[in-house]
Amino acid sequence: MLTESQLMEVIDYQNEIFFDKKLGLEREKLNEIEVYDNFVILITGVRRAGKSTMMLQLMNKNLENSLFLNFEDPRLAGFEMTDFQRLDSIIKERNVKQLFFDEIQIFEGWELYVRQKLDEGYKVVVTGSNASLMSRELGTKLTGRNLPYELLPFSFSEFLKFKELESSSSATEKYLADGGFPEFLITGNGLVLQRLLIDVLNRDIAVRYGIRDVNSLFQLTVYLISNIGKPVSATKMKDLFGLKSVSAITDYFSHLENSYIVQFLPKFSYSVKTQIRNPRKVYVIDLGLFTHNSIVFTEEKGRRLENAVYLHLRRKYQEIYYFNEKKECDFVAIEKGKAAQVVQSCYEITADNMKREFDGLLDALNFFDEPKGKIVTFDQKDSFDVDGKTIELVPLHEYLLQ
Repeated sequence: MLTESQLMEVIDYQNEIFFDKKLGLEREKLNEIEVYDNFVILITGVRRAGKSTMMLQLMNKNLENSLFLNFEDPRLAGFEMTDFQRLDSIIKERNVKQLFFDEIQIFEGWELYVRQKLDEGYKVVVTGSNASLMSRELGTKLTGRNLPYELLPFSFSEFLKFKELESSSSATEKYLADGGFPEFLITGNGLVLQRLLIDVLNRDIAVRYGIRDVNSLFQLTVYLISNIGKPVSATKMKDLFGLKSVSAITDYFSHLENSYIVQFLPKFSYSVKTQIRNPRKVYVIDLGLFTHNSIVFTEEKGRRLENAVYLHLRRKYQEIYYFNEKKECDFVAIEKGKAAQVVQSCYEITADNMKREFDGLLDALNFFDEPKGKIVTFDQKDSFDVDGKTIELVPLHEYLLQ
């Protein structure tokens, strides 16, 4: 429990620092966000991706009379449900109209408070670094009253602007190595990304879910990060990490995905049971995490490129799958029940792999009855007509800007 004066002191301190921050690179996602009456704007994403900075950009863009409060401040450790009443008093006293709450989901009952503020006519923006907690709580108390947005680390176009680079193969190579976490791009220190992973695993997963075997959690995470682009199965991994049950591995998978460290891509099937039975392919949320937290002994250029293609599609589409019937195709993006993009990724098309890569793409194109598909390569550009289908070879730096 906090006194009103303690809470006011924290708010004043935070707002002085927050509004003195540099706005930084304006995020592309900012153009999609419109703050409406009666709806809470929900911005989720991995820690340190820039959610708080984008919140400041949003406030600076078109909103006045705003109050900002980061609930992860250590001085708010004793915050309780009754303290929302004290926060109410401060809000009314300062006559603010827009409320910006950072990581509010760490306190029980937050969704009731946000619903109350919406009913009272306030505009509310909330950020959070755990997709599961936010969606579960919003689904119970704020059904139909929330507009969700997901913020990832810098896209390739944002990376180019931030680093003041022109689009080219050399810039792409740097992006595939460094990724898009702003703090790492400023410092160039890999410890930033190693520390980030440790913080997420400890604070957002181990502590939050009461996991005692933290060592197994760390080992599993490093294994998954090291195997991007490969299919993984909880059943096969149970014995590998000495865990007692498949459900324990499944829980770890869920926690890691909800914390945005890795993401899992299901196999396409019209049957949900078939999707569940088949292994899912794993991708990391940022390639800088792969560079500085994986245990690999080669450059893994092909898998880096495939992960970059996945992240590009992830920014554009809600439904993404890999396809594997007779042949395998890396990505099928579904929109409104139809295939919006059918994409194969291959670092370089050669005489040795051309048939395999073409056959996988053609199998998917025939299945979805689509006339053309893409093979994203590192720097090759070409076009082929094969069996009545058009196959385009697209350089990665062009594809990531589409």
